[in-house]
Amino acid sequence: MHTALKSIVVFIIALICLPSAHVNGADPKTPPPATQPAVKKISLEEFEKMRKDKGSVVLDVRTPREFEAGHVPGAVNIPWQSPDFDKQVEKLDKSKTYLVHCYSGSRSAAATKEMTKLNFDHLFDFSGGMRAYQRAKMPVEK
Repeated sequence: MHTALKSIVVFIIALICLPSAHVNGADPKTPPPATQPAVKKISLEEFEKMRKDKGSVVLDVRTPREFEAGHVPGAVNIPWQSPDFDKQVEKLDKSKTYLVHCYSGSRSAAATKEMTKLNFDHLFDFSGGMRAYQRAKMPVEK
């Protein structure tokens, strides 16, 4: 009798410890629902190579004042702090590849995260930003 009671206790503990997927009938091999993919951060070298592609757009998310002081040649400016950032970005061609940057990386990270929510699939975050670009003595437009 002692062995039978021990077996019942082990069985109950096993049921309690089972993952909820098994209890709820879900397939434990099914991956969890997809979350937004992380945007790849790129180096200055990758940025330079990619920006020469005709399907790429350099998106500068700094303030207009920062942009006017000097920007990557051919860049488009949509300030991250703009109250209508989403509306401006939604007008962009989603088939293009966007190389997003700010001064040092925090605004571009936030902007690419928002753009992912707006179903932009071809996004890269030049996280070194304008600071790295200028330190490398790359050409700047004013």
